Amino acid sequence: MPEAGPHGRWYQDACGTAFGLELLGERWSLLIVRELMFGPKRFSDIRANLPGISAKVLTERLSGLEASGVIIRTTAPEPTPAQLYGLTEWGHEAEPIIRELGRWAAASPLHDPTLPLSPASFMLSLRTMMDAEAARDMEIAVVFSIGTAQFTARLANGAMPVERGETEAPDLHFEAPSAPPLAAVFYGEAEPDAVSVRVIGDPELRRTFTALFNLPRPHPLARSGR
Repeated sequence: MPEAGPHGRWYQDACGTAFGLELLGERWSLLIVRELMFGPKRFSDIRANLPGISAKVLTERLSGLEASGVIIRTTAPEPTPAQLYGLTEWGHEAEPIIRELGRWAAASPLHDPTLPLSPASFMLSLRTMMDAEAARDMEIAVVFSIGTAQFTARLANGAMPVERGETEAPDLHFEAPSAPPLAAVFYGEAEPDAVSVRVIGDPELRRTFTALFNLPRPHPLARSGR
């Protein structure tokens, strides 16, 4: 008889979707994976970007995700050694799930894009909402400085991988105190100066680049109670 494990603990169902929910369906689990998508983080950094989570719950979720093989703990090197939590290779493979769930949910008329947004969530949204066909002939490097977090996006051949850190001499550099002002520029057509976003680079290139990203239109049948 197989040992007891996470599979079957909720649904007693052999379906892979049921098992996926048992692995990532607890409150906060999927958002923790989202926060680690661009590299390992310290416990305090994860909690800072998920302000509604308690230290106790975060500890429990990290422990469960580690036991399931989704995340792995490492130690940061000197001069400031610290315990880091990062995704395993298998954990990284959850990115398409998060992106497609986000794209699907954003089509609901109940979706509120003005709510708080973490830097990692914003960068993942760019990878989700980009019009790959329109971006196919564009090749640029873009740096995003969001508070203390920095990311480099490299757009080429209709794909835009993102990594933590800053590259030298990018084509565009966006600087913002937090992610929501950037979301207003990319998804709300706000002018950068109006929302405290600084853009270094050609203004026309900036407009062409930001036009590649759009939230889906609300689905006409996605109505509460219908």
